[in-house]
Amino acid sequence: SSKTRNTEVQSTDGVAVLEDCTGFSLAKTISKVEEKLKKGVLPDSPDDDIIPGVGNEMGAEAQIRFLKAKLRVTQEDLASVVFECRKKDDQNQNLETRLKDTEEENTRLQRTISVQQSQAEKYKLLSQEANRKSEGLQQEVIALEKVLQ
Repeated sequence: SSKTRNTEVQSTDGVAVLEDCTGFSLAKTISKVEEKLKKGVLPDSPDDDIIPGVGNEMGAEAQIRFLKAKLRVTQEDLASVVFECRKKDDQNQNLETRLKDTEEENTRLQRTISVQQSQAEKYKLLSQEANRKSEGLQQEVIALEKVLQ
């Protein structure tokens, strides 16, 4: 049976926060970014910049709203990826179960084939024995017919 898992999302100040997300810590990510900013390490290329060039003209509140929206979208993308991952895990589980069942069926059929082959060999030997006896009896019948004539 396939287990369905639901991703629980909690809303905090208008920002979606994924609860069941192992190995991901928003606090760690934020602290890493803050450390880079304190050290003066800024993105080398404009593509790496979180806020586009227009962001320099935005006020602090607008930048925060922009970043919150970007965070919300990223978390939704993450939730989608987590959902897809779980869906693939369920599919893998289902396929593994089917594979196990198929392997068991294959083993059972191999045993059946083996038993039937040994029985076929046995009946083949019995048939050969019966044919030899029949030929011997036919020879006796021919010999007895000659004696009678």
